[in-house]
Amino acid sequence: MQAPVIVLNTNKQRESGSRAQISNITAAKTIADIVRTCLGPRAMLKMMLDPMGGITLTNDGHTILRECEAVHPAAKSIIELSRTQDEEVGDGTTSVIVLAGEMLTVAAPFLERHLHPVVIIAGYRKALDDAEKMLESISIPVDTSSRTEMLGLIKSTIGTKFVSRWNDLMCGLALTAVQTITVNDSNEILKTKAQIDIKRYVRVEKIAGGEIEESMVLDGVMINKDIVHPKMRRKIENPRIVLLDCPLEYKKNESQTNIEITKESEWSRLLQIEEEQIKSICDQIAAVKPDIVLTEKGVSDLAQHYLVKAGISAIRRVRKMDNNRIARATGATIVTSVSDLKESDVGTDCGLFEIRKIGDEYYTFLVGCKNPKACTILLRGPSKDTLNEIDRNLQDAMSVARNVMIRPLLCPGGGASEIAVSVLLSQNAKANITGVEQRPYLGVSEALEVIPRTLVQNCGGNAIKVLTALRAKHSTGEHTWGVDGETGKVVDMKVHGIWEPLAVKSQTIKTAVESACMLLRVDDIVAATSKKSELKSLSDN
Repeated sequence: MQAPVIVLNTNKQRESGSRAQISNITAAKTIADIVRTCLGPRAMLKMMLDPMGGITLTNDGHTILRECEAVHPAAKSIIELSRTQDEEVGDGTTSVIVLAGEMLTVAAPFLERHLHPVVIIAGYRKALDDAEKMLESISIPVDTSSRTEMLGLIKSTIGTKFVSRWNDLMCGLALTAVQTITVNDSNEILKTKAQIDIKRYVRVEKIAGGEIEESMVLDGVMINKDIVHPKMRRKIENPRIVLLDCPLEYKKNESQTNIEITKESEWSRLLQIEEEQIKSICDQIAAVKPDIVLTEKGVSDLAQHYLVKAGISAIRRVRKMDNNRIARATGATIVTSVSDLKESDVGTDCGLFEIRKIGDEYYTFLVGCKNPKACTILLRGPSKDTLNEIDRNLQDAMSVARNVMIRPLLCPGGGASEIAVSVLLSQNAKANITGVEQRPYLGVSEALEVIPRTLVQNCGGNAIKVLTALRAKHSTGEHTWGVDGETGKVVDMKVHGIWEPLAVKSQTIKTAVESACMLLRVDDIVAATSKKSELKSLSDN
């Protein structure tokens, strides 16, 4: 008898064939079950404890899964989906996980009946193409210049979040911020992501204390800095602003230098040169007659003295991002060398410079800007955890406002879009799809029902009754009927005014189907063990 031939390392854990696929499906289902209760206006909160003892309270799918440490590779890839969704469209992070989990769960019976994964994937792909066309067919255009229409849209996004109690306030903040930073291009009606850069030009400043109602959008920039010298002016109207990216200090040599001094006069001359250099820097700044100088580097004591004499207020060590925002809001140009300073570099668009004390900290306000293309949202609230959650919800609201400006089409919310696409897919499957592909194609149709079903379950309704009623409405062509997330009843979304951006819906379905296809393609999982565990197993043997 021939001795067994060992090809692969026997210490490695390996799952292959249908076992690997079932293992992936189980992992995806587990992750989907974690965030399932976080969908809709009756969503539950999750409390996450990090290793440092910090607490995160949230119902945002992306934040929850980011804190989860998954071990299974499929679970990791599903968690990655929520990150993609968050970066692309900013909303629908919970829906995409729930939907992806359901897409894979639906595929399990097909695999058990020995249907080849490639056939399932082909059916899924065909369903995805049709679903996108169907979504567009049930969507309606929106007037992005109408504030009431936009506010109604953002309300339906925030309605499922923690801040839904301050709905009007938060929607107003998000919309004002996005409209402030939008760069209008006369040639283009539709915007691009570069023209509405939320990440770079909207800063959310969270200050614990005060009431949530005190939160506001500033028509300018606010930074957590104080002036460097007590004698400098703390309030200036219509200031002239200079932004620098160079230190107002004596220039130190890069490499080590030795200087030999033989006379006392040489030493005093050395000190004098230092003073002269700083004085010339301050004189060059004073030549353009600014009221405020902000620099990203340091300001020496001597420079402070000269600036005070010239009546100029100075703020040092401003963050690069803040400096860019100030430049955009005030019309100033960031200068890297004082000798290059020109009149055109001075910012004059700011209406008021003021240092205010909030709590124990001093904050610099540059507000009343004429046409600021950057802004700061000042958030007040009772505690740090509350503020962090409000910030997360606000980011979602701003992303929704941005998406609609980029692609101004809406589709009905409350699970109406999903059930509409589901009914249309099943009708299409019976009429036009033949052969083995019909089953996976209908599988996508079934999976899409998970969103309205979860909405009903989360508010304690009867899922079977509600879904039957919904299907009946949609089969007669009434595609705006969905689930009221508060009561679990079937209502017309057009009457309730619950709409979602088409960009979010289409991205959710696209991401969920694509990830399901990717995980179904896997037929082998090899888990490499670390060297330590290999050595341990050898020593045990």
